[in-house]
Amino acid sequence: MITNNQLIRHLGGILPASTERRLILLTGARQVGKTTLVRAGYGELRYVNLDGMEEREALRGIPAARWADDVGAAILDEAQKEPSVFEKVKYAYDAGRVDFTVLLGSAQILMMERVRETLAGRVFVHELWPLTVAELAAQGSVPARPLLVRLLEAPREFRELLRGEPSRLLGEAEATRLAAAGHIGEWGGMPALLGLRDDDRRRWLRSYHDTYLQRDLTDLARLRDLEPFVRFQRLAALRTGQLLSFAELARDAGTSAATARGYLEYLRISYQAFLLQPYRENLTSATVKTPKLYWSDLGIVRHLSSNWGPLGGALFETAVVGEATKLVRTFGLEVEPSFYRTRSGMEVDLVLPVAGGLLAFEVKARETAVPSDVRSLRALVDVLGPRFLGGAIVTSGGGVVPLTDDGVLWQIPFHRLFT
Repeated sequence: MITNNQLIRHLGGILPASTERRLILLTGARQVGKTTLVRAGYGELRYVNLDGMEEREALRGIPAARWADDVGAAILDEAQKEPSVFEKVKYAYDAGRVDFTVLLGSAQILMMERVRETLAGRVFVHELWPLTVAELAAQGSVPARPLLVRLLEAPREFRELLRGEPSRLLGEAEATRLAAAGHIGEWGGMPALLGLRDDDRRRWLRSYHDTYLQRDLTDLARLRDLEPFVRFQRLAALRTGQLLSFAELARDAGTSAATARGYLEYLRISYQAFLLQPYRENLTSATVKTPKLYWSDLGIVRHLSSNWGPLGGALFETAVVGEATKLVRTFGLEVEPSFYRTRSGMEVDLVLPVAGGLLAFEVKARETAVPSDVRSLRALVDVLGPRFLGGAIVTSGGGVVPLTDDGVLWQIPFHRLFT
């Protein structure tokens, strides 16, 4: 496994050169590497961290007409902490006096509200997520496009692409992928955890949680008492991969349903958790309409839930759905991940709609698939007909092997699907 100081985050050219005329907004959870990435990529730009009160006061005192001269092309970190900078950046950009600025922030909605008000039509928004299996497996080199991305980019070639994959990899190629998947499954994808010992990793995750409560949550809400939110947060972590019931969650947390909705929104807009919506397009009313709750990083889930056991059940499902979501968002794919579930309980864990149909994935935390694992995928084939372009059982190990003679259903191990 690579260490933190060897890590280079590669986003496939997602960030443009500073010679282009562009305003960039890079947002994501705290400590995913936003500052490190832009300072490495734009070393020629002035860096201003608005976490410091002195910096905020200094920028507040600069008139818009002087922005180009006094600040110019720059990286503005934690930009949401000083709302006036958005208007000043807009003024300088529209006047043609500043051609490039990078805005960074951890709290999605705070940034986006300011952007909609002042920089609409001018800013390019990018999200940075915790490290992916592909990045870790690349050992500091530029990672090849993961198998899932290639399948989504050419969904009608699903069978051909998988038939071209070796069933098993050998030697170092297999070992690095397994190690990367194992790290994500045990510790999540926070870059700072690389190179630390296990006990230090647990301490870091505890400190991360404390910092989140003191900084990100303070940005989002003025809570007089943090204890109800902390209790809600831990209960929500225990429910990762489950259908969301606000009434049940609120009852267990000792809050109102409205308060529970507000708390979950804080988790969502600070990139801690997300909702997976049910797939209902052109299907019967027998499907459920309730979303499922997932956490964005397994290390944080494990810390909050005190679950350091084997990667199984809901944790493995969280790893698969989270990794797919990270790749879809990072590569800018026109795909909205969802799941399929009927009121009778038949469920497919991950559905990825694409042009002309969809790809579907059922998650099973075992080494190899068994015949009964394909039952839900076969039911979805019957419902969708030719719109079902391909499906797979995502396992914790094994090889890439077809499960049906026609090549519509496959087994794909976690460490192969995402590298």
